[in-house]
Amino acid sequence: MENFRLPLGDVIETFVRFLGDVFGWLFDGIATVLGAVYDALDWVLVTPPFWVIIAILAALAFWVKGWKLALGTALGMVLIVAVDQWDNSMDTLALVLVASLIATAISIPLGIAAARSDHVSRVVRPLLDFLQTMPAFVYLIPAIIFFGVGAVPGMIATILFALAPGVRLTELGIRGVDKEVVEAGHAFGATPGRILRQIQLPLARPSIMAGVNQVIMLSLSMVVIAGIVGAGGLGGEITRAIGRINVGLGFEAGISIVVIAMILDRITSAFADPDRSRSRRAVRPSIATTRADASAEASDHPQAGRVHQPAGDA
Repeated sequence: MENFRLPLGDVIETFVRFLGDVFGWLFDGIATVLGAVYDALDWVLVTPPFWVIIAILAALAFWVKGWKLALGTALGMVLIVAVDQWDNSMDTLALVLVASLIATAISIPLGIAAARSDHVSRVVRPLLDFLQTMPAFVYLIPAIIFFGVGAVPGMIATILFALAPGVRLTELGIRGVDKEVVEAGHAFGATPGRILRQIQLPLARPSIMAGVNQVIMLSLSMVVIAGIVGAGGLGGEITRAIGRINVGLGFEAGISIVVIAMILDRITSAFADPDRSRSRRAVRPSIATTRADASAEASDHPQAGRVHQPAGDA
């Protein structure tokens, strides 16, 4: 037993090298697409004057929450400008938005599938445990092998790291929908797809949006890793500050990340606030419409709606 060693690391390394050799063309295509999307979004955020972006974010904050959040958003973004971290912050924001959108686009359908199938849920849960507990830096090794250095491996590592809460909270929200409401939809003849769109998703919206919020927060926590692999932005500034033991630069970049995180958290949390009256308004028309459709079918087939009574009761 002293000389026994399971060669798990060698097997994984061989497998990763095999994937790189066989599917290198695919990874190159993914890197090209993600890099182009990131560059385009970064150009949109960096090119206009800073006050235009601040005004847009403040208007969005005012629309979702009110003037207090709008004022806080404007002041926070002005602070970023004041410490000369605007361009780096926009680079980071572009990376976080792209990674969060991709992670959300994967996590919500996967969470819906897990909520509607116990078999899918049993398969997905161990995978999510693996993604959530594996140290984030480990993802960088295959990411660099497949995608080189730059923003793309940082985005890939961010997507893998931030995926799990979106899936879990989506599944939790849909499974938590009142079964009586779902059964009412079935009773009035609604299809499973219609029940999902018009009943389950509206009622599960607070939980789903909380998952989106957590995806964004975890994505922001990965910007330092993106800086390590050459993505630049605030992560690159923090990496540079660590190398130079520059406390001031590290604090300025760190406080900029905190400001962006707080703004995105408050905006997404506003969408996640449970609005019961709106949810009920969304569900009631669905049930009413389904009831009308069922009545129309019964009128077209009068025998289908007739209840058979035993002869003794006649």
